[in-house]
Amino acid sequence: MTDDILESILVLAEEDDASAGAIGTAPDDDDKRSTIQYPDVLPVLPVRDIVVFNYMILPLFVGREKSISAVQSALEKQRFLFMLTQRDEKVEDPKPDELYEYGTVCSIMRTLKMPDGRLKILVQGMSRGRVKSFVETEPHLRAEVEILPEPKLEETNSTIEAMIRAAKDQTERIMNLRGVSSPDIMGVLNSVSNPGRLSDLVASNLRLRVPDAQAILETLDPVDRLDLTNAQLAKEVEVASMQARIQSQAKEGMDKAQKDFYLREQLKAIRHELGDMADESEELDEIREALNKVNPPEAVRKEADKQLKRLTSMHPDSSEATVIRTYLDWITDLPWQELSEDRLDIKEAQKILDTDHYNLQKVKERILEYLSVRKLNPEMKGPILCFVGPPGVGKTSLGRSIARALGRKFLRISLGGMRDEAEIRGHRRTYIGAMPGRIIQGLKQVGTRNPVFMMDEIDKLGADFRGDPSSALLEVLDPEQNSSFSDHYMNVPFDLSGIMFICTANSLDSVPAPLLDRMEVIRIPGYTEQEKVKIAHRYLLPRQIKDNGLEAQEVQLSDTVLRDIIRGYTREAGLRNVEREIGSVCRKLARKKAEGKSGPFRVTPAGLEKYLGPAIFLDEEMEKNLPAGVAIGLAWTPVGGEVLHIEVTTMKGKGKLVLTGKLGDVMKESAQAALSLARSHADVFGIDPEFTEKHDIHIHVPAGATPKDGPSAGVTLVTALISALTDIPVRADVCMTGEISLRGRVLPVGGIKEKILAAVAHGMTHVFIPKQNRRDLAEVPAELRRKIKVTPVEMVDEIWPQVCTKKAD
Repeated sequence: MTDDILESILVLAEEDDASAGAIGTAPDDDDKRSTIQYPDVLPVLPVRDIVVFNYMILPLFVGREKSISAVQSALEKQRFLFMLTQRDEKVEDPKPDELYEYGTVCSIMRTLKMPDGRLKILVQGMSRGRVKSFVETEPHLRAEVEILPEPKLEETNSTIEAMIRAAKDQTERIMNLRGVSSPDIMGVLNSVSNPGRLSDLVASNLRLRVPDAQAILETLDPVDRLDLTNAQLAKEVEVASMQARIQSQAKEGMDKAQKDFYLREQLKAIRHELGDMADESEELDEIREALNKVNPPEAVRKEADKQLKRLTSMHPDSSEATVIRTYLDWITDLPWQELSEDRLDIKEAQKILDTDHYNLQKVKERILEYLSVRKLNPEMKGPILCFVGPPGVGKTSLGRSIARALGRKFLRISLGGMRDEAEIRGHRRTYIGAMPGRIIQGLKQVGTRNPVFMMDEIDKLGADFRGDPSSALLEVLDPEQNSSFSDHYMNVPFDLSGIMFICTANSLDSVPAPLLDRMEVIRIPGYTEQEKVKIAHRYLLPRQIKDNGLEAQEVQLSDTVLRDIIRGYTREAGLRNVEREIGSVCRKLARKKAEGKSGPFRVTPAGLEKYLGPAIFLDEEMEKNLPAGVAIGLAWTPVGGEVLHIEVTTMKGKGKLVLTGKLGDVMKESAQAALSLARSHADVFGIDPEFTEKHDIHIHVPAGATPKDGPSAGVTLVTALISALTDIPVRADVCMTGEISLRGRVLPVGGIKEKILAAVAHGMTHVFIPKQNRRDLAEVPAELRRKIKVTPVEMVDEIWPQVCTKKAD
């Protein structure tokens, strides 16, 4: 119920009318109405979107020509109209079949002619009626009406009384929910005890749909009518409760917003007085000035101006304004035009590379080639290099030297364990805490658009539900695409083509092929013993002396001591453990100095054990004689070359093959191939052709806790198997590598330099390699080749005569 409609309840009690008296207050009102004589034919006034009830006083504006004619006809006679509701309120000129059959006979109480020609009338519902027939349609509708008097209620029982009270209580609740609490209105309602009259009084003031209101009007029985009204009241209570709750929440939100605004304005004024916050216009001017200074590309400037325009129309303390300010800060902080000037002096660059790193000629030549081309063609795009090698060989430090040689800034990020694509491409600004990816963050950090950008551990990238970082790197590392790299946070293109990207990896097995295709792979194998001694003397020892607070003249470590450290305490392709052991010696010397002892401190080979303890790797570990069934092979791992002792033993049985040592699928297949090869060439090697019917064969590779796999152990497996079946031992100073085919061919393998390094480190004097790997010997230093004899072979049967000893007694 609205306030103005509820007030009409009071009007019912206060409005005087000559024919009806004061409705709602006179106890004999129904008796007076029953004595009124209504004409049999009445003018019909169609109304839209409202149903008129008995006792209802209603103001109406009459504007349709036929409706004005009907009103004038009623005024000329007894001032009675028959009001019918249209079935469709949109119809302008309703026909008889477009009106409801039941309506209300109304009395015209007052009329007023409006300046625009319309009539304003005040009508009062007098009695229900039903159309018997329409007698005229022009100039207005006229109908023969059957008057339906209000049935008299003989007695009131407890059910009716309960229904009356329920109607009054629900009406009062609706008024309270809508903030219309009036004792006068409730006094009128409480004075009505007739269920039919109460029903009409309440229903006339409810916001009912026309079909629901018409249903109450057409219900002649007072009790049934009140029951329908109570049902509609229950719905209205529910709606009013929901509306009140919504209004309350909206008011609370509005009050909080007003309070927050007031407090923000106070805080702003306080900060301004304290000088902690510049004026908003000054801040915007500073952003514009910064944009002019960095001079971003046109597309970027257009987006920045768009965001700046949005910022000017926002409250400075709103969350969205903070997001836009942060975004604009990123735009103004990025080096859109800043470029480092390359040092194009080729000789000077070579001098820097030689000073920083020993040997690594292939890498140095590639960098000098890049500088030479850059000098001749300044517009060339940056190369994508990938350094592959064991840990500790200097891949990362080589990147720093390249940056120093080029005169560029150096930037490094580690990709190991990265699983989120957003680490590369950034987060979209719709997320809380969004930020650009590591590429854009790094460029902001170095402040130049063409640094040397090193991506470490590219072979250790992961992938999960958050995306695949290796796929995101495809755009970054593609020279044809990275000139317009788009970070999700920035959402504007950034030119990465001037960056020299360098990636590092221990192994290429886990690097996706599309990503590997974009890079130029440069392998950095391990160092020889002589190279390690020189690097330790030239770089590692001086650095550890300085890091431990010593002076160069206070420490005396000869090359012999360094060689003993390399031989006895480390066995690796790189130099990480070598530097760690040298650091351990320097710390003990630093303690002596701190205790007041004066140098120089000389470390001798005999006294090395006092500083580092007993040697971990001993030369005596190499056996002078191998038992039958044992052969020494070479394998490649991500941390360098390894020596494998493969053992084969035979037992009485029926040809069963047992494999142990945590072998991978490739080595298991190599073992099967070795057995088949031994059987097919039994007469060549002097093996009993029926050995599989008499013996079971067990092949074992020690260090069973370490997974072993790869196509390098075929020739070693065949050699060990032949040794076991012929009971002829293999030479202890000989090792081999290569895969085999069933025809006995020795197939090529990788990692030749690393394997030869491992063989020399373990005291081997002779190594067999596949004939097709002879080209790899060019990478093996001459000094290393002098320490071991390398024999390329094409067939397996070439190896056995050279490695076997005489038959055991």
